[in-house]
Amino acid sequence: MKFHGTDSYIATDDLLLAVNSAITLRRPLLVKGEPGTGKTMLAEEIAKSLGMPLYQWHIKSTTKAQQGLYEYDAVSRLRDSQLGDPRVHDIGNYIVKGKLWEAFESEQQAVLLIDEVDKADIEFPNDLLRELDRMEFYVYETRQTICAKHRPVIIITSNNEKELPDAFLRRCFFHYIRFPDRQTLEQIVNVHYPGIQSTLVRSALEVFLGIRDVPELKKKPSTSELLDWLKILLAEQVPPESLASKRKERALPPLHGALLKNEQDQHLFEPPVRLRTSGY
Repeated sequence: MKFHGTDSYIATDDLLLAVNSAITLRRPLLVKGEPGTGKTMLAEEIAKSLGMPLYQWHIKSTTKAQQGLYEYDAVSRLRDSQLGDPRVHDIGNYIVKGKLWEAFESEQQAVLLIDEVDKADIEFPNDLLRELDRMEFYVYETRQTICAKHRPVIIITSNNEKELPDAFLRRCFFHYIRFPDRQTLEQIVNVHYPGIQSTLVRSALEVFLGIRDVPELKKKPSTSELLDWLKILLAEQVPPESLASKRKERALPPLHGALLKNEQDQHLFEPPVRLRTSGY
């Protein structure tokens, strides 16, 4: 069982090697990289390529590790007891399965995405160490142990917002998705917009890469923002020649709101204000 990429996802050789190494080692694959470089989409494409079900757990700042296992809905049980509902006699009716539980009980091997793990509390990764190691957890309310029928392929993404614990890192296979080079960017564009005018792509990439090269830039535009920008350029029928002129002048490109997401960065591409002087 090996991942070879898909027609809709351009994966570099080192990324393919990382995915297949993690599968061979039966360890989670921890993927880092700039936002918009396809980390989340990787799990979707692995599931599609290998014909596996996909379970996605998107982490927020308030997410607790326990929620990935299960939650006990005591409020609903109390309400049902007040209404005389016979379901209250089975506590299992009030156990809400988490994404790990769903992946563990899947009848076929699944892909489990734990997305943006660095958004949660610093203890969040450590709270999952035992479950990810042993592929089992205990449900105290029902006194049962849930064991994985098949060890899922686990993809964990991080935007590097905070450091992850060493004990957690030791259990993962790590890969950093570097920002694509020009040739890879062209391949990505052609996958999403087959038949797109080559002169438009060349001019757009010149402008896009030129923006990313500006050292004072606060937020560099990502691959996904490049694709959004191209979509608007196509819709508005912007000629490639107008892009080339903007590149030479280091001026704001057409429809720059798709690339530059704050006013400080936009000011870098605006012409300096010239003060008028008067003679005496």
